[in-house]
Amino acid sequence: MRPQRGRTLWPYLLVAPTVVGGVLLLGYPLARNLLISFQHYGMGELIRGDAPFVGLANYRTVLTDPEFWEVVRRTLGWTLVNVVLIMVIATLVALMTQRLGRPMRILVTSGLVLAWASPVIATTTVFQWLFASRLGLVNWALVRLGFTSFEDYSWLADGTSAFTVLVLLVVWQSVPFAAITLHSALLTVPDELYESARLDGAGAWRTFRSVTLPLLRPIFALVLCLEVIWVFRCFAQIWAVTKGGPGDATTTLPVYAYRVAQSLHRYDLGSAVSTLTVLLLVTVLIAYFRRMLRQEADR
Repeated sequence: MRPQRGRTLWPYLLVAPTVVGGVLLLGYPLARNLLISFQHYGMGELIRGDAPFVGLANYRTVLTDPEFWEVVRRTLGWTLVNVVLIMVIATLVALMTQRLGRPMRILVTSGLVLAWASPVIATTTVFQWLFASRLGLVNWALVRLGFTSFEDYSWLADGTSAFTVLVLLVVWQSVPFAAITLHSALLTVPDELYESARLDGAGAWRTFRSVTLPLLRPIFALVLCLEVIWVFRCFAQIWAVTKGGPGDATTTLPVYAYRVAQSLHRYDLGSAVSTLTVLLLVTVLIAYFRRMLRQEADR
């Protein structure tokens, strides 16, 4: 009985460090953030260490602010644009990589890994250099191609162009992970299925829709969820490049929460915005999972 009990406890002992680390690194900050959102917590309370409870007052302040709902709409649009581009480009790259010969496949995969491994701030700095108004490579190339209106053009002075630069940056950083994951999944599809589809006269799109997508639907769903989380909580790139500007054109919920907490020293309102951000993200993911499970049940 004793050896059997040891074998039963061994898996739990193996996962225990990960569980404890997750609780300490994620559970405590979330609980602390939730607690502050129910308190009046400004600079004075931070110094004195006393913060009275105010119930739902912070949430009422945030939810009745029209600026908050404008930021919510902008965040949802930001997430939609980025995730669609990431999934489409990553799928095309994965399919292309599958058709390459071994030397080119290794070269492309190595490039994806290097792009994925690059630090976020380093890649962000490179993009700032690329889109610099005077010495930026993008403006130089556009002017040489005949688009003289881009001479000394400031990409970050206009809301639409700044949004475009940030989208390109986030897509560049996100595609490698999604493409490598999808390519690995594509390698598990038996070649006989593709051969049968070709014998039946199916084209590339029909083969992908009828063979690849049904078999890899769980992987696509997983990658999609991870990309939604990654893009939705994106902060470092936006703050490093535009700090949410010009104006509020690139202010998403994480940036808005930080600006409220740091600029106004209203850590209670910032915590309330952060909590609402988590709840909104969880709601979006739950709705997606329910739809996916319903589609699976109807199949």
